[in-house]
Amino acid sequence: MTTSTLSLHDAKNRFSAVVEAAQRGEPQLVTKGGVPAVVVISAEENEQLRHCISKYMPPIRDHLLAMPTDDVEFGPLKKHRRHRHHTNHPPRCTPEGLTPTPTPADSNVRNPAH
Repeated sequence: MTTSTLSLHDAKNRFSAVVEAAQRGEPQLVTKGGVPAVVVISAEENEQLRHCISKYMPPIRDHLLAMPTDDVEFGPLKKHRRHRHHTNHPPRCTPEGLTPTPTPADSNVRNPAH
């Protein structure tokens, strides 16, 4: 699946073509000031993504309710350093579920932005 990139100005001038390409399964990335702003996808693809997310990413409420409820006391929490991993790649939806995008820590590659 190839994603076309257009400026906001070009996307406005060719909106019908942008919509037609999205309906053919070709996502259209629209930039604003050279920065990615939105992606135009077909309604069908949007529905598939929404279904995939809801199927494989249950609400946080479900996770909280699944926590043990015994009377075990926990010690103080250790403070830890938070690492931010910036990625432009969303999780991939597969039949097995959402596959997280690898982070620099996963591949033992240091992020030069840090």
